[in-house]
Amino acid sequence: MYTAQGTIEKSHLLKQHQPMVRRMALQMLAKLPASVELDDLIQAGMIGLLDASTRYQDNRGAQFETFASQRIRGAMLDELRANDWGSRGLRQSARKVEQAIQALEHRLGRSAGEGEIARELKMELDDYQSLLQDIQGCQLLYVEDFAQDGESENPWLERQAHNDGRLGGDDPLAQLLEAGFRHELVDAIAALPERDQLLLNLYYEEELNLREIGAILEVTQSRVCQLHSQAISRLRAKLKDSL
Repeated sequence: MYTAQGTIEKSHLLKQHQPMVRRMALQMLAKLPASVELDDLIQAGMIGLLDASTRYQDNRGAQFETFASQRIRGAMLDELRANDWGSRGLRQSARKVEQAIQALEHRLGRSAGEGEIARELKMELDDYQSLLQDIQGCQLLYVEDFAQDGESENPWLERQAHNDGRLGGDDPLAQLLEAGFRHELVDAIAALPERDQLLLNLYYEEELNLREIGAILEVTQSRVCQLHSQAISRLRAKLKDSL
């Protein structure tokens, strides 16, 4: 639907894309601690959708859904950061798991098993699996991952503060892609154990939920959560130098 000026009607965009906001919130919620409320994510996502409908210009060639999804996801992440969704202790635990995996795989020359990772952390296997459950959602990309040695607190964030969202030039996503990060990510996924590759494919490509993935892998939903957390830790360990 268009206005008399030939632009897309804002109310129509909001109504049409409400299901997308809920879908994105559910996908993000699966990777977050149980303390995060779905309604809070949806509310933040709707704010992002409203912002997208205000800023979108259909004469630029980009599809609205593509443009809006970036704004929606950004609004949800802002909400999570504002409410300190992951405690400092959990984030430190997540980093310890990544460091243990990286050290083990460097020594072994192969992917480490759960028992081996648990021993590296000096933990019982049950405790390690419980930790995986706890750190689920503490593995989103940290701003600190982009900082260079010797930099102050958040210089990378400051460098991007004046970025107007153009693709290319100073856009951080474009910089990552141009630097070959996409190819390194593909290689890192290919080096994961087959079960981890299957899980990531089912979750991110097929967009199945944890219950559906559990049925395919013949494990419980909570076990899928643990395996997903470990798979992401493996990826982060493999990509540590690139990040």
